[in-house]
Amino acid sequence: MNILVTGARGMVGTALVNNLKNIRDHKNQTRPAIHIDEIYEYDIDSTKEELENYCKHADFVFHLAGVNRPENPDDFMKGNFGFTSELLNCLKKYQNRATIMLSSSIQATLAGRFGDSEYGRSKLAGEQLLFDYGKENGVRIAVYRFPNLMGHSRPKYNSAVSTFCWAVANNEPYTVNDRSTELELLYIDDLVEGMFDLLEGREQHCTFDGVETVLCDQGAYCCVPVTHKVTLGEIVDLLEQFKMQPETLMMPKMPNGSFAKKLFSLYLTYLPKEKFAYPLKMNVDDRGSFTELVHTQDCGQVSINISKPGITKGQHWHNSKWELFIVVAGHGLIQERNINTGEMVEFEVSGEKIEAVYMIPGWTHNIINLSETENLVTVMTCNEVFDKGRPDTFGEVV
Repeated sequence: MNILVTGARGMVGTALVNNLKNIRDHKNQTRPAIHIDEIYEYDIDSTKEELENYCKHADFVFHLAGVNRPENPDDFMKGNFGFTSELLNCLKKYQNRATIMLSSSIQATLAGRFGDSEYGRSKLAGEQLLFDYGKENGVRIAVYRFPNLMGHSRPKYNSAVSTFCWAVANNEPYTVNDRSTELELLYIDDLVEGMFDLLEGREQHCTFDGVETVLCDQGAYCCVPVTHKVTLGEIVDLLEQFKMQPETLMMPKMPNGSFAKKLFSLYLTYLPKEKFAYPLKMNVDDRGSFTELVHTQDCGQVSINISKPGITKGQHWHNSKWELFIVVAGHGLIQERNINTGEMVEFEVSGEKIEAVYMIPGWTHNIINLSETENLVTVMTCNEVFDKGRPDTFGEVV
């Protein structure tokens, strides 16, 4: 399959092309039904000759090119309707019946009503042009009216989320006019997966204001069903938490598929290079060091412990707190004793055979570096962040 992507260097086009290449080059093997030979990238500086060649050989067209912030409002219609006409004429010239996907906008839903816009009218005109073309020429058309998109794009342009991410990451001022304003957001990775569904013929159809999903045999409104409705206040509050994470070590809750998880990934793409790394506080003494790495709101913390040769650490027990010791370098011995029964267990551990050992509540425990020359390095997880006011830690030799 040969795929043409118009607007290939825009936010959506860049992400889509990168991921189409992953499939083409067999780096992404999650979509075995999609076979890609060539990817034609068309953008504003491409030539008419290139467009002719692409339209002659394409088997599928992702039509993403468009105008959303022109200096002259008349350019909305020229960019969103005019180029679409040029594209269709070129395909028709070569009798190419490739499927065409159109990137439209929910603004098209408002066209012709109070509060509509030149942008919305231009998108609606482009939709109708494509549906008519599909019906007249037997071409399958898939129109997506996207909500607000959320991906790496130029700040201070057409994405409030990108602007906020950039501002917070770079310590720049920003303004939130109304924290209660709600946005419906579609994350770029979800959009790309929706395009893969379309390539596999598994797209999801949608209706708008009672308009039938399938307008004709060749045309349909389609959608990516995974969107997030969040307020501006919720967005900036999360971003401020992300900003403080290197200092607090606290990671906000980010369940799989959640808006927070996607926003954090997007936020990181706006970090200046000098913020890619940040220092951690090492608690150092003559026994070695202990460094907290990450705190979480519901799963405790992760730390790294370094014990010098011959050193014993621990010698304490907990009522409810539990820990997991994972030796990743060196040679050591973990001992645990039940404080009520006196029962003992021992685990000889080594970076040569990594395993995890639970420190059980009610069992006093230690970890001994058995080496005379090498440090013992242990990753330690705990089910709660250490609280000086309620440490639940009681010294007792094993």
